[in-house]
Amino acid sequence: MKIQVRYFASLREALGPGEMIELPAGSTVGVARDALIGRGGAHAAALARGRAVRSALNQALCDESAALADGAELAFFPPVTGG
Repeated sequence: MKIQVRYFASLREALGPGEMIELPAGSTVGVARDALIGRGGAHAAALARGRAVRSALNQALCDESAALADGAELAFFPPVTGG
């Protein structure tokens, strides 16, 4: 299945606005993140497991166990604070 990945804030600065990726059917958000980390380089640094990264699936916050579907939009962004 193909999904659209989008990056925001500092992740966008490191990785660009987004990309299409292909994953096996039944993949989760965590599987997608691991696949991107597996690319190495900037992806591995920006999405590393030790970094706080939030995710949204089809514009709704989600955790890494959320199931992906073909054509889904997955966004990654750093946690933000306001004031």
